[in-house]
Amino acid sequence: MNQKFVVPVVLAAGVAMSAMSINVNAQTTGYWTSPATNNAAWKNSVGQCWRAGYWTPAMATKECDADLLPKEAPKPAPAPAPVVTPPPPPPAPAPKPAPKPVAEKVTLAADVLFDFDKSVIKPEGKAKLDDLADKVKAVNLEVVIAIGHTDSIGSDAYNQKLSVRRAESVKAYLVSKGIEPNRIYTEGKGEKQPVASNKTKEGRAKNRRVEIEVIGTRKN
Repeated sequence: MNQKFVVPVVLAAGVAMSAMSINVNAQTTGYWTSPATNNAAWKNSVGQCWRAGYWTPAMATKECDADLLPKEAPKPAPAPAPVVTPPPPPPAPAPKPAPKPVAEKVTLAADVLFDFDKSVIKPEGKAKLDDLADKVKAVNLEVVIAIGHTDSIGSDAYNQKLSVRRAESVKAYLVSKGIEPNRIYTEGKGEKQPVASNKTKEGRAKNRRVEIEVIGTRKN
């Protein structure tokens, strides 16, 4: 055989073998691949992938068709922190009941408190006023009102002055027992406000009197 034909034959055989190798790899992956790159997708000089004619999206690879591959599911957002409901506030304490008002009125016969035609308090009268002073200490005092009265014997002017003196004697004694003087109001009515007839001894005795009224609120 003439030797000048040996080299072309060998070259032709090599090209045929390479084409067969590329064709086999293409049938396997759907891309034209290079044996030198370990079956990686074949890219041209500008980075474009070559696909075989029977390529389908199922043959997509990350190197050439990343947009065709299934996207990774996003990580779930962290669960919100549990809402802690603050405990309800304790119930408000029940309001204290309002203090009960006190209005106590005592009528003392003048004969018990004083000797006839006098304004000096007798021992028996002091005992009555001591009891009243104890009652006053049990209340939040607003005012004590002491009003003196007489019968109709004597002139109006004299009886008016006598009723004032007796009311003032009651005030002075209550002050000595610890009651504030500015809490005690006095007045004399003389013979102007009788509660019985002045024509009888019994009626006149009822008219000679001192009325004492205590006004305040009961202490808790």
